[in-house]
Amino acid sequence: MHNLAISLAKQGHQVTGSDDQIVEPSRSHLIEAGLLPNQLGWFAEKVTEDIDAVILGAHAQADNPELKRAQELGLKIYSFPEFIQELSQDKIRVVIAGSYGKTTITSMVMHVMRFLGKEFDYLVGAQLRGFDKLVDITKHNKIIIIEGDEYVSSKIDPKSKFLYYKPNIALISGIVWNEFNSKISQEEYIKQFEDFIDSIPPKGTLIYNKEDVVLQKVLQDTKDCKINRHGYKIPDYTINKGVTYINTPDGDVPLQVFGKHNLSNIAGAYTICEWLGIKKKEFFEAIKSFNTSIRYLEFVASSEGSVVYQDYACNADKVKSSIHAVKEQFPNQKLVTIIELNSYDSLDSSFLLQYANSMKESDVSVVYVNINSCKELNKDIESVPNNIKDNFNNPDLEVVVSLDGLYSFLDGVKSKGYNLLLMSLNNYNGVNLSVLADRFFRDF
Repeated sequence: MHNLAISLAKQGHQVTGSDDQIVEPSRSHLIEAGLLPNQLGWFAEKVTEDIDAVILGAHAQADNPELKRAQELGLKIYSFPEFIQELSQDKIRVVIAGSYGKTTITSMVMHVMRFLGKEFDYLVGAQLRGFDKLVDITKHNKIIIIEGDEYVSSKIDPKSKFLYYKPNIALISGIVWNEFNSKISQEEYIKQFEDFIDSIPPKGTLIYNKEDVVLQKVLQDTKDCKINRHGYKIPDYTINKGVTYINTPDGDVPLQVFGKHNLSNIAGAYTICEWLGIKKKEFFEAIKSFNTSIRYLEFVASSEGSVVYQDYACNADKVKSSIHAVKEQFPNQKLVTIIELNSYDSLDSSFLLQYANSMKESDVSVVYVNINSCKELNKDIESVPNNIKDNFNNPDLEVVVSLDGLYSFLDGVKSKGYNLLLMSLNNYNGVNLSVLADRFFRDF
């Protein structure tokens, strides 16, 4: 929201805003732009009938006093995605969607476009390397790259965000319903993607992952849509001395990223760029220097032939695929994998059960959970380690229940000949991962 406010102000619009909490870096950005509110909080008297439009962020509740005042005055109220559509009606809209991979594909397309000196607007959901904003919209750029998610638009608008964008070029990377992360049924979740395909204007283009089974079913159910369809799949590749190469008729292309998910994402990004008129040679020259989107098999440190990577542990399938990717990339090295679980998840056997056998390919497997947080939940914490081991179906699994315990474990690892993969939703309670890497390399 603050990025959008700054973009609108730069275009010459008069912009004001309210929030009950403004944290860094948003606060500094708003101060620099002269847009920081004088007071935190919601003030109905700020909303007057001379306002042209109100843009409602996801944080604002349905009973928000400023929202209620705007409704009483009959002002035009936009959800965030609805207003993005309003701003981009005359642009070529590229919308990248899917249950996984959309941030990475979006960042790949943006990297290639910038590498080639092509101008574009964008909207992303996470801070990307090389881009200092989440939203950048101009009056003059003809293309906008949008990371489109399926979550609700606002507290008063249950419509999925990506249904507003009406893409000229759309991509779906894959569809995975996760009962533990979703508030809706599997049928409702999949229906959102069917509606997304239906929202593509006639003669628009849908780019899709040929290797996703659920997506193939969705394509069948939407086959009457009068749109172009272009599938992609993992390209041929080889790995040599810790470097992945894409095999092309014009020669092998070395990459700074690895893993089948990344290779699939590159194929999707290439197909988008192809529809935007970018030549194959240009794309592969640009993608050579793509490093990674934030926290997706991201390099942390290395020492004497061993490496440390971090990744985002969003579900059990992600854990399994990331472990496989590191093992495939470095077949002569053994692997230590540490995943951090939320304290409340560690108490839920049905949640833990999805992780059964997910770490089998790792040579040393560790689950870290801050057991002190469990104490606050007034639960039986003594049973937590054994419960985790049982549900992971891994008797050799090490369960670490404190940060000091994690440090001690890393201090005791004989790390020569091993790599380390750190996977977390919480970023290890804010611990600098280079500290964990230094502990891992302690015996070098």
